[in-house]
Amino acid sequence: MKLNGKRVLVVGLAKSGAAMARFLKRKGALVTVTDKATEAELRELADEMDRLGIAKELGGHSQDLFMNQDLIVLSPGVPHTLPQIRQAEQFGVQVIGEIELASCFIKEPIVAITGTNGKTTTTTLVSLMLEASGLSVFTGGNIGDPLTNYVDQEMKRDVVVVEVSSFQLDTIKRFRPKVAVLLNITDDHLDRYADFNAYARSKGRIFENQEQNDIAVINADDPPSLAIGKILQNRVLLFGSKGTGYSARIEKDKIALNLPEREIRSLDLTKTRLIGSHNMENIAAAALAALSAGATQEGVQHVIDTFPGLPHRIEYIDTVGGVDFYDDSKATNMDAVLRALDAFDRKLVLILGGRNKGGDYLQLKDAILRSVRSVLAIGESSKEVKTVLGPYIRVTEMPSLEEAVRKGLEEARTGECVLLSPACSSFDMFRNYEHRSQVFVDAVRQLKQRQA
Repeated sequence: MKLNGKRVLVVGLAKSGAAMARFLKRKGALVTVTDKATEAELRELADEMDRLGIAKELGGHSQDLFMNQDLIVLSPGVPHTLPQIRQAEQFGVQVIGEIELASCFIKEPIVAITGTNGKTTTTTLVSLMLEASGLSVFTGGNIGDPLTNYVDQEMKRDVVVVEVSSFQLDTIKRFRPKVAVLLNITDDHLDRYADFNAYARSKGRIFENQEQNDIAVINADDPPSLAIGKILQNRVLLFGSKGTGYSARIEKDKIALNLPEREIRSLDLTKTRLIGSHNMENIAAAALAALSAGATQEGVQHVIDTFPGLPHRIEYIDTVGGVDFYDDSKATNMDAVLRALDAFDRKLVLILGGRNKGGDYLQLKDAILRSVRSVLAIGESSKEVKTVLGPYIRVTEMPSLEEAVRKGLEEARTGECVLLSPACSSFDMFRNYEHRSQVFVDAVRQLKQRQA
């Protein structure tokens, strides 16, 4: 991709947007950044753009700015359906995303992971498995470190491992991972997509540019994912309880493997610290991807045995008055909550709610009746939670997360737990899901101090 002298607009001045602006400037592009946030809100990043001599338009997006470009590059969170972007495309301006931009300058093999749930855990597992096998790895994308940093800092690694969201896949053109993983597709982001099929099509684009010798890793137990796998021309590896052919089949205490050109027959699960059937799927998917990218059996097994799990994903926080508290703040859709509930073999009090992304709480009914003692509803959707689930279980609307933590201790019995698994985004009450998690953890700690 030739960038020198081209007029390039970066839309969205957050971490990824700033990384792209720096890279594009170094490549000789005439860069402008735009963001709906104001200069005061973006003070440090706005100041950096000034120091770099990068033009900026903050506090909104003018249509003229979009039309007067050779290339528009979107940050991951920016909808490609913005009216200004649609009109610019109709005018002939090329529009891509950060993942597409960076991948044009990467020669090393890329392992890309997408799916509604489990992306970050699986991406982390793949990276650790490759590193434990003696390979150097860059890990980035949706997981935190923009892929543009890899090319801008001229890093050299054996493998590039990237977590990719549906939003990022919406704006690819030639992005081609050597190994692509599709974990699952369930209802999510229906506030942004026309319907489930549109969302599924975005996820399936991870395989769009793969060639015959590239690897597609697909969940055999997830019908929408499997349907995509059946039409692929490249080599498909399946994982799950129904894995057949080249696959990683999950059994009680092991993963049975059948891999092309590899003698490995199984991986042991008896020492893993992860819980829940969904995490066994994550392990199986990660193992297939890592082994396909050059990992050794010893490296893969070591990570399975030692990986402690990630923060905010069914993470044990503390025990107060005989009640265990778990943080699953990353569960921002209904399927993630179902997976969390399935991981427990005891009754629990569930803290649910936030900004609904279009999911139907009725999907949770059966699992809640099986596992949940009561529901504490928070945030914008608290009334909706009570309306939908109230006929089946006791639902109490809570004014804050801190009050929900205190109420949870009252309602749970000794040996049970309180689980924050919201099924919603956090932006109604918090900066992000990490902030929501921190408020939860602080409330648990304060509760324990008062109990001491």
